[in-house]
Amino acid sequence: MRHKLTLSPALFALALGIALLAWLAFGNMQEFRDNAPPSDEQAGQDLPRVEVRLSRAEAYSPHLTLQGQLEPRRDVTLRPSLSGTVARLPQAQGTRVAQGDVLLELELEDLDAQLARAKADLELRQAELEAGQRLRSRELVAGNELLRLQSALATAKAELASLRQQQANLRIVAPFAGTLDRLDIDEGDYVQAGEDIGRLIEIDQLTAEAWAPQRRALALEEGLPVTAILLDGSTLQGELSYIASGADEATRSYALEANIANPERRRIAGASATLEIALPERQAHRLSPARLVLDEQGQLGVKHLAPDDTVEFTPVSLISADATQAWVAGLPEEIRLITLGGGFVDNGDAVVPVPADTEEERS
Repeated sequence: MRHKLTLSPALFALALGIALLAWLAFGNMQEFRDNAPPSDEQAGQDLPRVEVRLSRAEAYSPHLTLQGQLEPRRDVTLRPSLSGTVARLPQAQGTRVAQGDVLLELELEDLDAQLARAKADLELRQAELEAGQRLRSRELVAGNELLRLQSALATAKAELASLRQQQANLRIVAPFAGTLDRLDIDEGDYVQAGEDIGRLIEIDQLTAEAWAPQRRALALEEGLPVTAILLDGSTLQGELSYIASGADEATRSYALEANIANPERRRIAGASATLEIALPERQAHRLSPARLVLDEQGQLGVKHLAPDDTVEFTPVSLISADATQAWVAGLPEEIRLITLGGGFVDNGDAVVPVPADTEEERS
């Protein structure tokens, strides 16, 4: 009689569990043997690759270019102090004159007679006072009478001084060396006191006037070199002489002036000119404008690599830029600038740096 071998449900479940564990262990060992852990080289191949070049700060002398106007350094309108007839015009219009040269002489018909009477009256008053003083010493005249004589003498002196001043005012003399740019009268003309009769200007030195935007005004200081570029392309040299302390309310720009030498006395007063102001030298990086990017806050900056090959975004200030190159400040002395692939990586990303095959075009 055969006996049937039977397993209880509990024993069957135990045997099945042991078999499953053995299969899992064997399968994992096989997978471990077939698939080794990725090497460092394989892991690096999964990181984005960017091209970089070494960028070093250079000494840069920035320029501020403004549109301005050239004016005479000194400019006066000639106006007589007295009314009278033009007796003499010693200098012709357009003449170069020295300081103190007579430009105009007027004529007053009765001034000479008035001067003669005033001198005679002064002599009389002086004699009367001297006589009164002698009488007063002998108590033959009252003290009030002596005071009246003193007052009369003072009045005579003042009258003569006034007439002599009028005599001096018959002449207009050059207050400085310059050019008699305009003369609107002829000999024999009658002119009124205060009438505009001509113009004297100094053009050996010119004043260049311009307005600087508020974002550039802080970099300006008196004494900076200025080049004035004229309409024909020629240049004159000078230096910054004045910067306004307050901005114009409407434009928020600052008025400035520069002294410009004009040794040849070229007739350019009143003409327009381009002013190039040489700003103080500073350290800056020169790079392609394509390397400039904006972050999420709208800050201008560049992407470069940190020592651990992660991407860094550093804000910069733009000093100068054109279509081919930009000069920026605010970066470390030396950086590894991302020249290719920067648009696919963000700040903090780990990357694989690849040296650029050729130096980036920068100029």
